[in-house]
Order: sequence, then C-alpha cells, then structure tokens
Amino acid sequence: MSIGVFDSGVGGLTVFKSISEKFQQVDMYYIGDTARVPYGNKSMDTVIKYSKELANFLISNFHVDLIVVACNTASSYAIDYLKNNLTIPVIGVVEPGATSAISITKNNKIGVIGTQATIKSNSYANILRALSKNGLNVYQKACPLLVPLVEEGKIDHKVTEIIVKEYLDEIVDEGVDTLILGCTHYPVLKPLIKKIYPQLNLVDSSEAIINYIEKIGINKFEKGIRNIYVTDESSSFEILKNMLIGDIPTFKIDLDSITKD
Repeated sequence: MSIGVFDSGVGGLTVFKSISEKFQQVDMYYIGDTARVPYGNKSMDTVIKYSKELANFLISNFHVDLIVVACNTASSYAIDYLKNNLTIPVIGVVEPGATSAISITKNNKIGVIGTQATIKSNSYANILRALSKNGLNVYQKACPLLVPLVEEGKIDHKVTEIIVKEYLDEIVDEGVDTLILGCTHYPVLKPLIKKIYPQLNLVDSSEAIINYIEKIGINKFEKGIRNIYVTDESSSFEILKNMLIGDIPTFKIDLDSITKD
C-alpha cells in the first residue's frame, strides 16, 4: 500500500514522520501547499477546493491507496467532502485526536488549541461531545501566532514561551487536564508546553492516527519510498523538514499543474 499525506505546509510532516516510523516499508508521498499556506484564515469553500486539488495530485501521480489529511483545518472543513467524493479511504486528524483525548481525560475537561478556522468550525468540540458517553467540558482557543513561530524555527524561544502562556493560561485556569494540539505544527512545541504545564496530558494527532491506519489493514511490505513535494520553495520548510525527518529530498511542483481542471 502507498499512503498520500497532505498539509498546507510543513506541519503535516509531524504526521508523516509518525506514520513513516511505524510503517517503515510502506510507500509514502507528501505534499505541502507552501504556495498557499496558511489555510487557517481561509474560507471553507477555499479549503475544500485546495484539499481536493492536493488529494487528486497524490492519487493521479502516485496511485495512493489511502489519503491522510495531515491538516486540522482541512480535516475540519474538507474531510466529509473528500470521503464522499474519493474512491479510496480518507483519514483526517480530528477524530483520532478527539478519541485519544476522551480515553485520557480524568476530569472530563478538555482543552483544544488550533488555527482560527479549526476553532471556528467547532470540529473538535462537536466530535468530542458526539463520541463521549460522559458530559464533557470543552475549552477552545485559537492560537494564530504559533504556526509562524514554529515555521521560523523558534521552538524553544523566550518569545514563544510568552505567547504560549498568553494563549494557554486562560484554558489551563479552567482546570483542563488534557490538551489537544489541534494543529500539526504544534507537536513540535510539546516539550515547551510540557515544561510550562507539566500537569497536562498532551494529545498529538500524529500519534493517535496510527490506530486508524492499522484498522484499514494496510499492506506493510512495499519499497519504503519517501517523496516530499511542495508547491513553492520555502527555506523554513527545509529547516523544519530536516529537523523532523532528515534529508529526504524535496521536489517543487508548479501550482498550475495541480489547479488545472
């Protein structure tokens, strides 16, 4: 089996890395839409359009057997469209993260941080309440500055620590014991968040998604191909890519080649 993974930029590489380490012989293809990042401030219609184009690129060029939407905004806005219009399985990051959070929380107080679009969509709050048999209190917070800080490589930086506290103190004060990192950039900040709030259980969808992939019953014995594609050159992408997954080559594709009908 081959797996196609897409994201608006570099954040989805945390998901790519997790899957790659678990299924080392599976062929994997990743595309980061660096020409149109971020998705978090765009409309639902635009996110669906972009997601359809990226999924079709992976299917048309590499005949992937599974699409992983490694973007919380796209998972919030486009997952139903993709599932209903593609002929192969599609897995997003929202449901795995929500399921994991429910299994971990002890006091049924769960925090969610993400982009403006992810929080506005209420995708996590809706699925948390739908999946939980107990009453949940869900506290959400949009954290738009965290993505550019990660992409600038300011992972363990005083400025980032100040911004994290500015965003998270409010929901931590509500007594949450579990925090969903509702953006695939955020797992890079886990050590920093854990340092500030050691009491929190952090939910990383890039880890939670593994169980969902295993349930599909994939063929684990392919060639182990790893290809990375971007829609525009990005030095920050290269820096974080090298930090997360090493020196896998990056190939630039023309945006026009995936936007044409």
